[in-house]
Amino acid sequence: MSAAELDKVVTLLVRQVVHWQQPRWAAVATAGNVSRADLVHRLVQEIANLAADAEGEPRRTVPRLDNDLALPDQMRVVVADLLAAGADDEVLARAAAEVTATRNAL
Repeated sequence: MSAAELDKVVTLLVRQVVHWQQPRWAAVATAGNVSRADLVHRLVQEIANLAADAEGEPRRTVPRLDNDLALPDQMRVVVADLLAAGADDEVLARAAAEVTATRNAL
């Protein structure tokens, strides 16, 4: 998995959700009994964890902001961190799989 391929799946997710207003974020995701916002925030946290691991740094909790409309931006930031950390292809593939699974669950 290359950085370009990860960027492609992240772009698809961001395009899917960036225009959503609060009611759509609050709706229950098709997979599970959590809100779409909670599902995307879980993904943001997972990508942040992968970036921390790739950097050899401790994992940190990604803040859950009051406004769910910030979630696409949080996603972009943690993916940029993962790429900047120089994660290997296996980690990038894992991240892409998580993004794709989340996108399908929304």
